[in-house]
Parts: sequence; C-alpha cells; structure tokens
Amino acid sequence: MKNLLREKMEAHEQLRGTHVCMSDSSICELIGGLGFDFIWIDMEHSYLSCETVHRHIIAARAANTASLIRLPQDDLTVTKKVLEMGPDAVIFPMITSAGQADKLIRTTLYPPDGDRGFGPMRAIRYGLDDAVEYIDKKSLDLCRFIQIEHKDAVENLEELVQNPFIDGYIFGPNDLSGSIGKLGRMYDPECVALIQKAAGILKHHGKNFGVSLGGCEEGALRFWKELGANILSSGTDYRYILNGAKAVYNTIKMVQEE
Repeated sequence: MKNLLREKMEAHEQLRGTHVCMSDSSICELIGGLGFDFIWIDMEHSYLSCETVHRHIIAARAANTASLIRLPQDDLTVTKKVLEMGPDAVIFPMITSAGQADKLIRTTLYPPDGDRGFGPMRAIRYGLDDAVEYIDKKSLDLCRFIQIEHKDAVENLEELVQNPFIDGYIFGPNDLSGSIGKLGRMYDPECVALIQKAAGILKHHGKNFGVSLGGCEEGALRFWKELGANILSSGTDYRYILNGAKAVYNTIKMVQEE
C-alpha cells in the first residue's frame, strides 16, 4: 500500500491530524473515519505499550488513515519495535541539535544511510512482501518528523534543516515556552518571536511544518495557519470524551432543574 501521507507531504498539502493517547484501538478506527490525514499516536506522555500501538496502527490502516507515532525520547529499543510494525510516520520529540537529530534519524534508515537493524515483521506483512524491495524502497516511504520544543532547536535550525531525511518539523509550543522559563504561556511575545524566527527559516528552505495542540481553539489554529504552517494537529481523544460527557451532564441537569 502506498504511503499517502508521504505523497501529500511531497505536494506540500494542507494536512489535518488529531491525537490519540488512550488504549482502545477502536478510537483510531472511529476517528479515522472522519477524514483526518493522520492520527498522532502518542508514546511519549501516555501509558501506551508497544502492543497497544500495534493495534492502533492496524485500526488506523483499516480506517484508511495514516498513523504517526510519537516515540519516547531517544529510546532505541522502542523505536526499533515501532518501525517493524510498519507505521506511516514517526516523530522524535525534544530535538535540540543537528547531531541529536542525525543520530535518531539514522536509526530509521538502513545502511548505508543509517544503522537500522534488519527485522521487519508487519512492515513487510510478515513475509508476504519482498524484503529487498522493502529495504531499497518502501522503508524510505516512512515519513520522519522532529519536534521543535526548545529554544536550542530554534538556534540550531539552520543546521537541522540540512538533514535530507527529515520530512517535517512540528512545533511543541508549550515546551518551547518552558525552555525560556515561561511554561504554559505559548503566545508570550518572547515565545512568539522564537516561533516566528523558526517559521521563517523553515519557509525559506521550503519545509513542511506545523504544530501539535492539545486543544482546538479556532484562534490558535488561525495563528499557525497565518504563520505558514501546513500541518495542524489538534485535539485529543480524552478531551473529546470529557467535553461530550460535560455537555450531556449539563443538558440533563438543565432539564431536571427547570
């Protein structure tokens, strides 16, 4: 199966994603049917195991939606296991330097471009696909993202964008604000200045870039769209449940108290 996410990335299309942190794979199947370009499956801050992520990837594929796995920070063992599951994309969090990015991206590439060990399973449909073709072509279809979540990443961005295997750059504005001592104040003028500087560099080099937001406020999304971001990932599964449950509770309460 073609990696449609890569095709859209190469065309610099406007991409829409949302986040999954809970374990039930039916969430990916349900959300995938809405038309999102990708589902961001989080292994950094959630309790998801490799087995659970495997089920999410299968469910996303069943819904004809790309799976983007945010990996734990600098964890080679988990990275190997996830790659063998055959996701459409992976993202490395909290990148601060070109050297760090180069090291992590190399773990996703077979020699001579990288040092990924060979052992795909679901990635080659357990042997139904040709392994050599996977090595030479299909393994390169994987989309590789890094997150800009620290002021050092902004300072080193001109060097970071030189890596030809990084397909996209995703801002984590909350942690970026934390790196300047203003955690939670994502749109403080100092943080906005860093964001604008980084966006300018990425646009100059013709890179796909975007943002990951837990909420889905229209104003915040417009800020990033006007900045030039073509990838907007917003909202989270547990917030959808909480907001829906709140609305039902408040409606019941209103009716009963009339």
